[in-house]
Amino acid sequence: MKIDAVFSGGGVKAYALIGALQSIDDKSLAFERVAGTSAGAIMAAFIAAGYRTNEVGELIQDLDIQKLLDPPKISSIIPISKWLFLYFRMGLYKGDKLEKWLYAKLGNKDIYTFNDLKKGSLKVVVSDISLGKMVIIPDDLQRIYGINPKYFPVSKAIRMSAGYPYFFVPKKLPGQSKRKSLIVDGGLLSNFPLWIFENEGKEQVRPVLGIKLSAYPGKQEPRKINNALDMFHALFSTMLQAHDARHISTSHTNNILFIPVKQVASMNFAISDAEKEQLISQGRQKAAEFLERWP
Repeated sequence: MKIDAVFSGGGVKAYALIGALQSIDDKSLAFERVAGTSAGAIMAAFIAAGYRTNEVGELIQDLDIQKLLDPPKISSIIPISKWLFLYFRMGLYKGDKLEKWLYAKLGNKDIYTFNDLKKGSLKVVVSDISLGKMVIIPDDLQRIYGINPKYFPVSKAIRMSAGYPYFFVPKKLPGQSKRKSLIVDGGLLSNFPLWIFENEGKEQVRPVLGIKLSAYPGKQEPRKINNALDMFHALFSTMLQAHDARHISTSHTNNILFIPVKQVASMNFAISDAEKEQLISQGRQKAAEFLERWP
């Protein structure tokens, strides 16, 4: 059976998505269209590019995430300079290594721009903080920025969607005015864009499966906030959840696979192999239980 799927963001918690994909494979479900935000956009892009579940698992599991962190070179000589970089460039890491890794892996499947993908097969959510808009790539590129979506790099779209504020430097997009837009993590405005394949009241052509790396909104535990860093994470997490929580209705929950990952922080790039395996196992188990009654 063919389905559409929407993947939420969640940083390194996305290892659980590998396990979920394994259970989806076991049910002989095939993806026709996929969408995602941040880490979910990475998974969606690999699927749209034609990677099989076992190949996606190998890509993500073999990746040393810390090698994708690229602070300015001067920070290794003058450590305090990274805070100046944060102030003036608005991020600790450039994000170039992440984009190059995505470009290379997608290139292995001959996917470079959105023109190389089946039309409508991939949608990526980003946040334009200059214009104060949620942007869907490739759909909104022509209308908002005058950019031909056919020639826009898929790797760039994914890097922008995964641009966690203050962690990665915002990407810039030229627009229809002289001033460029700053683009950050799509999760700022919609971390779980379940609405993206809605047909404005028309009947769905295929079932739409949402995969969310958290518990049902009403069942989340209160956060412990002891310092400014905790407060920042709490603020961003609140923004991540606010828009999507209002959109998730009782009827929607029948099509949402919730994977309540609690044991790992989203930005824990020092995650151990044992923690990765635990997340994969958790995702596989939760998906297997959910798919017994879905679609």
